[in-house]
Amino acid sequence: MSGAGYTINMFDFQSFEAAPRGTVSAAAVKEILSRCGDLEQRAVCSGGGRVHAEALWFDGLADARAVSEEVLAPFCALPCRTEDECARRSLAGGVYRCPARERLRPDETAADIAAGSVALIFDGLGTALTFEVKSGIGRSVEAPTVEKSVLGAKEAFVETLRVNTALVRRRLPSPRLKLWNTELGGRTKTRAAVLYMEGAAPEAQLRELRDRLSSLREGTFCDPGALERPLTSPPRGAVPQVLHTERPDRFAQGLLDGKLGVLAEGMCVGLLLPGTLPEMLRTQEDRSRHAAVAAALVRLRSAALALSLLLPAIYVAVAVHHQEMIPYKLLLSVIRAKEEVPFSTTAEVLGMLLSFELLQEAGIRLPEPVGQTVSVIGALIVGQSAVEAKVLSPIVIIVVAIAGAAGYAQPSQELSAAVRLWRFALVGLAAALGFFGVMSGLIVLLHRLCGTENLGTSLLYPLCDAPAGTGLAAFFRPKAAGRGRG
Repeated sequence: MSGAGYTINMFDFQSFEAAPRGTVSAAAVKEILSRCGDLEQRAVCSGGGRVHAEALWFDGLADARAVSEEVLAPFCALPCRTEDECARRSLAGGVYRCPARERLRPDETAADIAAGSVALIFDGLGTALTFEVKSGIGRSVEAPTVEKSVLGAKEAFVETLRVNTALVRRRLPSPRLKLWNTELGGRTKTRAAVLYMEGAAPEAQLRELRDRLSSLREGTFCDPGALERPLTSPPRGAVPQVLHTERPDRFAQGLLDGKLGVLAEGMCVGLLLPGTLPEMLRTQEDRSRHAAVAAALVRLRSAALALSLLLPAIYVAVAVHHQEMIPYKLLLSVIRAKEEVPFSTTAEVLGMLLSFELLQEAGIRLPEPVGQTVSVIGALIVGQSAVEAKVLSPIVIIVVAIAGAAGYAQPSQELSAAVRLWRFALVGLAAALGFFGVMSGLIVLLHRLCGTENLGTSLLYPLCDAPAGTGLAAFFRPKAAGRGRG
């Protein structure tokens, strides 16, 4: 039998197994999807009007052209006599839209419709066939905005899961790249995928990650960004245990290195587990540069990390408790700058750090042209006016500005945010105890980092070997603590 632009062969379907009977009916599915104004429905028939079915889909979520041309048109042209024969022919290729699924329960059918499928419901069989016809509406692949690409590819993840998995497979066209699909949240049914290279990723880590994701199925999972919380191990702190990346090339490289990758629908970043602090100081371009240049840049970022974390605290400790450490000429300059300033050094530094955070948050939340204007006004006009009005000393502004600029040198935004939090804590300890407070804070921070591991890998690996309990981890982790405890 020939149709418009396609031909359907006359096969003998008598040998096919009879379609299983279910409890699906058009009325039951409509009841579940009641009060949904965008639900579209249409009665269709096949076999010259001998077989009737009900088609249901969501307008806008499903592609109307695909519904008409790739589902309804070939279905109506099927030469069948019974609903059972029509369902078998449709699944065997008579309706050539894939993927195709057979549903025997109304809730499963409604879930497929809500996910972007069109359902053909046979009331006589109690069965529904669902065909995925998702609309192509979505953001196209663009250049990275957070992780700027200098030598690498100009592509970034988007909010569509299958587009993201395709971007990864284009870079790793190997059958060893495995993908495990799952749904997160008992209500939202957020689709997610775990990617790994067979033979490179440890099986124990893969099993533990699957257990963590499986535990989310019973709860409510509204925001894909909340996916990171169940992927981390205690103790959970400000320092991230997961690598965030919006670049498919870095994501693919992480899989080659034996890491586990997680992508979720609606999330335009990929998560790589387990994350380590040395890797957060590296960028994808480091692999494309000369080894000496890449090593120098990594050391520069490490120095910037220490400078951003310690410089304000060291200044407060020296200016408040250890003035004898300041050279004589510099001490005279500091004294002259502080003569007419009404606030203490600690108040100045904390106030400037807080102002810096407020200006940064305002620049992020406002529209881009307005945000740039706010940043310029805050940096130039407000800072200069504060110095001229003798409210702040110039050296405090210099110290805070250097610390802020050093924080921006970090490739990981999550690590930079954690450093800013610890910076406030170290300034407080420096104001109270001087260098003794700074060293105490560093010891606590190092203890925290050494005692933190995810999926059996220390956050400071390879500086310390957490699974074997050697090096810094063995010294700083309490002996009674179990794996993953600090």
